Amino acid sequence: PVVRWLGRIKAAAARVNAELGLLDEDIAERVARAGDEVASGEHDDQFPIDVFQTGSGTSSNMNANEVIANLAGEGVHPNDHVNMGQSSNDVFPSAVHLAAVDAVQSDLLPALERLAGAFQVKADQWADVVKAGRTHMMDAVPVTLGQEFGGYAAQITLGRDRVRDALGRAAQIPLGGTATGTGLNTHPEFAERVRRQLGLGEAPLDRFEAQANRDALVELHGALKVVAVSLTKIANDLVLMGSGPRTGLVELQLPELQKGSSIMPGKVNPVIPEVVLQVAAQVIGNDTAVTVAGTQGAFELNVRVPMMARNVFESIRILSAASRMLAEKCVDGLEANEETLRRHAESTPAIATALNPHIGYDRGTEIVQEATASRRTIREVALEKGVDEETLDRALDLRAMARGTKT
Repeated sequence: PVVRWLGRIKAAAARVNAELGLLDEDIAERVARAGDEVASGEHDDQFPIDVFQTGSGTSSNMNANEVIANLAGEGVHPNDHVNMGQSSNDVFPSAVHLAAVDAVQSDLLPALERLAGAFQVKADQWADVVKAGRTHMMDAVPVTLGQEFGGYAAQITLGRDRVRDALGRAAQIPLGGTATGTGLNTHPEFAERVRRQLGLGEAPLDRFEAQANRDALVELHGALKVVAVSLTKIANDLVLMGSGPRTGLVELQLPELQKGSSIMPGKVNPVIPEVVLQVAAQVIGNDTAVTVAGTQGAFELNVRVPMMARNVFESIRILSAASRMLAEKCVDGLEANEETLRRHAESTPAIATALNPHIGYDRGTEIVQEATASRRTIREVALEKGVDEETLDRALDLRAMARGTKT
């Protein structure tokens, strides 16, 4: 992605330098055509430079200059013509930022919208399916399965919004600052015209800020980490609700995608949630590296950009793939074991909470403790303790409990 955006920037720069009368029009057109070819991926095999290179990305920038100069033909110099008005210090991070914004917009945001939509479909489908709520991994007052899945849909939607909110700052590129941010050896209109050629928005708030640090990449990846944290919570819930088929919760039936064991016949594993959990762990690890790299800016330049780029792009790629896979291979095909869910909801001692307004917390505690010890229902023990049937019918309406307080 960075190589291809370097091609776009070089092509736009050549055209702008010709407009400004700084570069011969014939040379500019040849450089621009060659840059367009690099941008379209026609010459990917000509970029052998490893990710782990000099921290400014000079190796990749010079690689691009030389490839484009050779493609452009006789009389084209990689530095004097292809790199005119530029430095690795402003061009390489600009390519990284623009490639990251592009990848998020074209891949990750649609994947997150697809996943949020899949959760919302299930939320609507299961709006009236009552289940036991759980806090601290212990029984709590009833909720509906639809409420839980609506929460998942909102969690992914908010994650999408966090990522999207970071894009505007990530798109503020340091192009035009050349070596240290001063813009030495570039035309004062160069950066604005190139941004216009590339179809970009506003200039950075301050070009020295834009050149000296990579805070916008740290912020963007931080938003990716939040998505990874959300996916971890959701995938763990799906694993737990799908556990079984005899000794687990058995509340959800996850799609069967492959044999779950090479030795245990008929075993079905939560394959896709496990994939998602591993992806999320990798993204969280990548975030640590990006954060550390972000601290390494000294004076006018951060010199850990290639590694930051590597981690940002990997996180975008695997989060996008995992989100699509979770939607298409898991959530779409989930089935609710409604009988089990209802039984769990009816069995949870926490339904005694609804009796608090009628009998008080202390009497409710006695009923819960005796029901738990004797393995009887709250209703049975409450009747024995003198609570009348009418009160129990009104208070122990599970759907009414799940609706909670109307506002």
